[in-house]
Amino acid sequence: MATESVIERRYSEAKDAYAEWGVDTDKVIARLATIPISLHCWQGDDVGGFETSSGQLGGGIMATGNYPGKARTPAELRQDLERALSLIPGKHRLNLHAIYGEFGGQPVDRDQIDIAHFQGWIDWAKKQGIGLDFNPTCFSHPKAAAGFTLSSLDPEIRAFWIEHCKRSRRIAAEMGRQLGSPAVNNIWIPDGYKDLPIDRNRHRALLRESLDAIFADPVDPTWLRDAVEPKLFGIGSEACVIGSAEFYLAYAVRNHKLLCLDTGHFHPTEVVSDKLSSVMLYLDEVLLHVSRGVRWDSDHVVILNEELVAIAQELVRNDLVDRTHIGLDFFDASINRLAAWAIGTRAMLKALLLALLEPGDKLRDCEQRGDYAARLGLLEELKSMPFGAVWDYYCQTQGAPIGRQWLDNVRQYERAVLDKRS
Repeated sequence: MATESVIERRYSEAKDAYAEWGVDTDKVIARLATIPISLHCWQGDDVGGFETSSGQLGGGIMATGNYPGKARTPAELRQDLERALSLIPGKHRLNLHAIYGEFGGQPVDRDQIDIAHFQGWIDWAKKQGIGLDFNPTCFSHPKAAAGFTLSSLDPEIRAFWIEHCKRSRRIAAEMGRQLGSPAVNNIWIPDGYKDLPIDRNRHRALLRESLDAIFADPVDPTWLRDAVEPKLFGIGSEACVIGSAEFYLAYAVRNHKLLCLDTGHFHPTEVVSDKLSSVMLYLDEVLLHVSRGVRWDSDHVVILNEELVAIAQELVRNDLVDRTHIGLDFFDASINRLAAWAIGTRAMLKALLLALLEPGDKLRDCEQRGDYAARLGLLEELKSMPFGAVWDYYCQTQGAPIGRQWLDNVRQYERAVLDKRS
């Protein structure tokens, strides 16, 4: 592994190389350090949560694998998250689902959750110096077993989930207030039909009514950002998803909400990178759920692939970074869960760094002059620039492991902690 002096020498050479393109790498890494990624708590325990009645996953959600050592309690999950955050350069956030409250071993149904059940998470976040985000959990529950929640034809079912979402908003706003950083509260529901429905309109009208009721509750917008999340299809909702992309885009635009763009929630030939510049003409902010689908919405661990880089490029090139809340959403139970967090988050940061290292003015000038050959040629030349030296130096300045050192760190933690969990 390269020594500190070697890393600094390589960075100095890379700095000079990028300077020839008009890029100040010191400013780039300072900018990168200001961009938080919201890690998802559910990677740590395969979307299980800590309710006393935790059972099988529902709502078309599936975590495959049985790698040993998953977190079984809030304390274990926080311990794992602390180690994962230490492997990632920068200061980030944590995204919680409602099923991850601390319920004291008592049965607390979801229409009864309160800020007290999450105060431990807030206190922990304060010590870590990070912000929190939140999600109502509208799946894996008897009142979601029929496949419908906020769009159910049963008014009692709808009322239950409306109350759950109202309480989730209040919890998220209080998280934001106590931590001094607005929390994003994202609503996703699994509602839909496995086979061809006759009346899609009725369910969508009911969903609109439910959302209107949820958002009618006064909550201080200083500390809360409301988001809604569409999906193309799910297991059990292959023929029709009530909360489709068109439904939620229209609702977000009309009601000034954040639209959540999940990279696994569209047709395999669609890319979120191409959607950003369109939706951001009409929305103040968006929420990104960065995942990786393999042939379907499979929530594989995020890697530094072409689409991830394209998403980062769109955010940077169009000056959308400060209007975008970047979160992760994947869960792989077949590998070490801390490694999954480290791989995915570091990949997202690498994509942002690559985008920030582009000579944007030069590339834009080529395009505006119609010199598309130069534009393409410069983009290709950038691929062989010493990006890795800048990344290693950034990790060093942030006190994060350099190169594959993070994997050694994970293995040590696995032997010391994870292997002892039954």
